[in-house]
Amino acid sequence: MVVSGQCLLCVFTPQKETPLANAVFWAARKGNLALLQLLLNSGRVDADCRDSYGTTALMVASYSGHYECVKELIMQGADINYQRETGSTALFFASQHGHCDVVKLLFEFGASTEFQTKDGGTALTVASQYGHSKVVDTLLKNGANVHDQLNVRPFASTFTASHCHDLLLPMSSTTSSSSLCFQDGTAPLWMAAQMGHSEAVKVLLLRGADRDADRQDGSTALFKAALKGHNSVIEELLKFSPSLGLLKNGSTALHAAVVGGNLRSILLLLGANADPTLANKNNELPADLTKSDRILKLLHPKISNGNS
Repeated sequence: MVVSGQCLLCVFTPQKETPLANAVFWAARKGNLALLQLLLNSGRVDADCRDSYGTTALMVASYSGHYECVKELIMQGADINYQRETGSTALFFASQHGHCDVVKLLFEFGASTEFQTKDGGTALTVASQYGHSKVVDTLLKNGANVHDQLNVRPFASTFTASHCHDLLLPMSSTTSSSSLCFQDGTAPLWMAAQMGHSEAVKVLLLRGADRDADRQDGSTALFKAALKGHNSVIEELLKFSPSLGLLKNGSTALHAAVVGGNLRSILLLLGANADPTLANKNNELPADLTKSDRILKLLHPKISNGNS
């Protein structure tokens, strides 16, 4: 299933809440600080009021990026690290949507990077997938684990009853449905690489991400970037000398680049001394995987020189 759009916050429809609580959620979503203060100061509604999914007003304000509303809710006693039924926190939502100022504010008041969603997702994994490099850097500076990994395949969980997804979903309707098939071992670097977010990849690498960390299927960040033709990502990864040899999946990044058909990707890998004479587990050379004359011309001189 491919989900279109950027996970915009839909009209909030809390269940089994009082009219005042509904108004708090509305104010948090719209960024109406005056109304939010009026409601909270009345003493008739709690700053931690939540809907039947465990969503709090702080999560809604963080999701929407309303800094002052987030601060007001915190000052009124909202639980920063409260988890809704999917495991997501306010920090997760602020990170998902790139609200770096809100992320920093949450850290100032004790937000933790340790909480995970039911699929093992964290604020760092979701920020990496959406390419929010400044948020990624901020999270890592505040204790996020650069080696975080998803545990299971994500499921279609929602932020509200209006189907606003809070898990790791593709950013546009043009994203392949295979992007949803995250398996065990998927790390932030792999996510950022497969989505083509070179700045996030750069930050993660500089902060110690394992350039050759592979998923359960044996693919690495370089392999995935090569397959999808994300050349700026390939360039960043090559600065850290990733493996160009056979991976656990029995193939190489060069094989992936040839299958992807991006000439620039192939040139980048060849320029980094990827070996076009190295066969995959099926005894196929990269040249065996294409009928493109342009790609074959790139590979054949190298093969001839290698044979000689």
